Amino acid sequence: MPAGTSSRADAFINAFSLEVSAKAMPALRAEAARIPRGTVISIPWLASEDDDARLAAARTVRELGLEPMPHLSARRIGSHAALERFLERATSEAGVTRCLLVAGDLATPAGPFADSASIIQTGLLEHFGIKVVGIGGHPEGHPVMSADDRWQVLGRKCQAIEARGMAPLVVTQFAFDADTVLAWLDALRVRGITVPVLVGVPGPASITRLLRYATMCGVGASASMLARYGISIGRLLGTAGPEVFVDRLVKGLTDAHGPVSPHFFPFGGIAPSLEWIAQYRQRVCGSGR
Repeated sequence: MPAGTSSRADAFINAFSLEVSAKAMPALRAEAARIPRGTVISIPWLASEDDDARLAAARTVRELGLEPMPHLSARRIGSHAALERFLERATSEAGVTRCLLVAGDLATPAGPFADSASIIQTGLLEHFGIKVVGIGGHPEGHPVMSADDRWQVLGRKCQAIEARGMAPLVVTQFAFDADTVLAWLDALRVRGITVPVLVGVPGPASITRLLRYATMCGVGASASMLARYGISIGRLLGTAGPEVFVDRLVKGLTDAHGPVSPHFFPFGGIAPSLEWIAQYRQRVCGSGR
């Protein structure tokens, strides 16, 4: 790998973050010694877990010397008071200073929040000391929003977050096509949105599991896209890692893309994802740190 690309790969992989559910906290604890202190651990909102479980997860992440980023699922929050209570506990009990806002998958909101913008507008985030606010990016499109609408909404959210004294962060869903992600990053920066981006990367897992998660999350997984990821549609046994995707992404990144780093979804487990990261460092950077 050329020196410039190798340096970019080093910076890229060393800024990784992880998506870890509350139920996977024992696995995170077991592998914590292999994760650099301060690494961001994103805690998704899952219907099978309650606020107590999410808060316990945030406390565990903080106790391990890592940075918790719990998700707030707007349409799942039943009341203004419920949001206030969660933020008060998250910040006081786990030192949470960042969160990721998602709309949630309910067709009808359970409470007063129809979307992530409505959470920003409450003023509760900055009131409780949140410094970084993550919002979703959609390189492969959105099921109900046009491209123009997506860009307008993303831009407005970034402006609203900054106007309230916080820092926006864009976090994308995982993807299989690096070229699609690079084109989306180009379009993002052309529109003057310069905030950091965490690009979703599927950790190594069985091919059948990757396809199952892709279907659940609405991620494009056509035969041609899987081929670009390094998966033959005729070979559904075995495992697949993100080396082809990450290599292509890093090769295509330039200074004009600004701060971009990988956000790993460890579908095959936390330990295999960390092992893959270590092997990637060794391969492209000559470093196993």
